[in-house]
Amino acid sequence: MKSCKLSWLLVAILSIMVAAFSYKFTVGEVQPSDDGRLAVQLSNDERNALLLEMRTWLQNSQAMLAAVSSQDFATVATIAKSSGMAAEAGTPGSLFRKIPLEMKKIGFDTRQKFDEIAIDAEKLKNSQHTIKQISTAMNNCVACHATYRFVASDK
Repeated sequence: MKSCKLSWLLVAILSIMVAAFSYKFTVGEVQPSDDGRLAVQLSNDERNALLLEMRTWLQNSQAMLAAVSSQDFATVATIAKSSGMAAEAGTPGSLFRKIPLEMKKIGFDTRQKFDEIAIDAEKLKNSQHTIKQISTAMNNCVACHATYRFVASDK
């Protein structure tokens, strides 16, 4: 009888731990900001890594547009791949528990869009199509910047 109670107690404790972890993974470390956006609380290193990633996406978007303007689809594909899902391996793992689920979705969707740009650039070699894809990917950038800001915390 005691082992049955102990088993149920362990199940209850593990369930609470899973629920807490799931909640933290979904909500992240955010607080309302005075500018109407959500302030994502990050360490200095995490904030710098995230800002570098965003600058890289912006620079790569501009470089892809320049390559498209000269019909250099091989360069478009190479640049797009460098910001695709394979680049996710370079993202610090600590960010995943701190950023909210919706921001994670935007980030993964953006990386997938870069992968699609790479595939289509190599296959289709169509400037208008590539420009439209870059524009669509950049809508994610606008949505993210309109919703979130990144604040360095002392944690």
